[in-house]
Amino acid sequence: MHWSEKLDGTRQGLRNLNRTIPETAQAFGALGKAVKQGGVLEYKQKEFVALGIAVALRCEDCIGLHVEALIKAGASREELGDVLSMSIQMGGGPAMMYAAKAMTCFDDLTAGH
Repeated sequence: MHWSEKLDGTRQGLRNLNRTIPETAQAFGALGKAVKQGGVLEYKQKEFVALGIAVALRCEDCIGLHVEALIKAGASREELGDVLSMSIQMGGGPAMMYAAKAMTCFDDLTAGH
């Protein structure tokens, strides 16, 4: 699997869903914007929290989207590893499997940069 292709598929699926439930999609988008812009934590810190939750809940599509956002926010592989360690501590063996997916995603999306 190539994570860039997976992200394309994720976005296509979301666009399809959003066309069917536009009011819900707009409300969810507004919520996302509000929580990312407000508060005392920086955007990158909030994305790290989101990634930790995505790993613990085993949402592969969420992992891809949040890893991509973290790369754009300048996250390092070491920072990502630190967050993934916490995810594993909280989620055990299943989280370890999804943490490995998150690291592979980071490596895939940053290859050649």
